[in-house]
Amino acid sequence: MRELIEYIAKSIVEKPDEVEVTEEDDEDQIVFHLKVAEEDMGRVIGKQGRIANAMRTLLKVAAIRRGERAILEIG
Repeated sequence: MRELIEYIAKSIVEKPDEVEVTEEDDEDQIVFHLKVAEEDMGRVIGKQGRIANAMRTLLKVAAIRRGERAILEIG
């Protein structure tokens, strides 16, 4: 799932080498933290958060297929 987030983010931003995805295990879910360059933040979030919501939806689908719960935090 981490690779999925990283792939999507790197294909959107202008500075793909600054994309960083960290993973944190919470009690019953996995929290992914996505960090990008400051000037690429708008590209990752998108107009009215559409791209961010689409990435979260894809992550949730991938997590459900594995029988897990996952959350994406961008910042």
